[in-house]
Amino acid sequence: MVKVKKKTNGTYEFRVSLGFDPVSGKRLQKRMSGFKTKTDAKAAYAKLVLDNSEGAYNPNSTMTFERFTQEFFIPWYKNQVKASTFRNRKYAAEKHFAYFYNMSISSITPLVLQQWQLKMTEKYSSQYVRGIQGLLSLAFDRAIVLGLMKENPSKVIGNVKKVRTQIDFWTKEEFEAVISKMYLGDYFQHFQFITIWVLFMTGMRIGEATALQWDDLDFDKGTLNISKTLAYQNVENFHFTEPKTRAGIRVIALDSDTLRLLGEWKSVQEAQCKTNFILSYNGIPTQKYTIAHAIKRFAKAANVHRIKIHGLRHSHASLLISMGENPLIIKDRLGHEDIQTTLGTYGHLYPNSNFQVANKLSNMIKLNTSEKTQIEHYSSNQFVKTTFQSVP
Repeated sequence: MVKVKKKTNGTYEFRVSLGFDPVSGKRLQKRMSGFKTKTDAKAAYAKLVLDNSEGAYNPNSTMTFERFTQEFFIPWYKNQVKASTFRNRKYAAEKHFAYFYNMSISSITPLVLQQWQLKMTEKYSSQYVRGIQGLLSLAFDRAIVLGLMKENPSKVIGNVKKVRTQIDFWTKEEFEAVISKMYLGDYFQHFQFITIWVLFMTGMRIGEATALQWDDLDFDKGTLNISKTLAYQNVENFHFTEPKTRAGIRVIALDSDTLRLLGEWKSVQEAQCKTNFILSYNGIPTQKYTIAHAIKRFAKAANVHRIKIHGLRHSHASLLISMGENPLIIKDRLGHEDIQTTLGTYGHLYPNSNFQVANKLSNMIKLNTSEKTQIEHYSSNQFVKTTFQSVP
């Protein structure tokens, strides 16, 4: 909405942005004042915008996409998302937006974008390309708002086809083989063990797990309170943020084995360092690299395929599915926003459910039909009569 300001002399004024200068790239603004009433000022604003609506976009704009990205889009985007999200996507944006850096914004047509899209699909997964193009589309939308583009080329050509990513996980037997190679008599291996165990047995996201404090664990009730996630940059720069979704705030009930192992770890940890972080061996939060290295090291020792850290979350879901757990319970335990996310990710892990249903239906109905018709004045279907009479 237009911001009309009342001056000390009783008149009204407003300032409006009319896009950017095609040569200098500077914002074009116009201020008008001297209106007797607020209504008059708003009417003048509406007319000014209407008169300049076609001229706000200049197809001959020389502003490069690099300048737009660095000076306008990134500073704006920084205030739209969480700090951790911004750091991750800023790197991806600068890496892949560079393809368009030497082009003027007005020259990025649907054809140009489709050429970029094809090159990207040759190197990266469809899921990754979809994410980068989504960010590009957001940048193009912002350029349109600022009067630098007329249409969003990403919305013209559409995004690449979504392909379900094959999830990787450990089975119960593979997990048992991995932990069998860990020696709890060694403090650091004990730490690696408890970290991998907790991730496998709870299905937490890595940020949720590394944020865990001993205050979040209730040994009496046997529960973990998930209410935060850890944003980690380095040893001196880390902080807590809200979970990924509202559903991420949840309580996870723990099995008796996990409670016992955590109790043992607490005693061992206290003898080595003072910290409130559950998954810590030196008093500071655990780095992803440390966990990834442990997975690689012990998977190799157990002759089991290596998985990513997030694969432990998939492993937990797979374990619950193999136990026959209800998808709604899995959804709540993993902290998914909706059941569609759970089924969309893990639905294919129910390969025999259709046959299981068929087996359960077998002999379910008592089959006892009549030996003769029970309907008075029943006349058989004419088609059936004709067909059977014509058979020699």
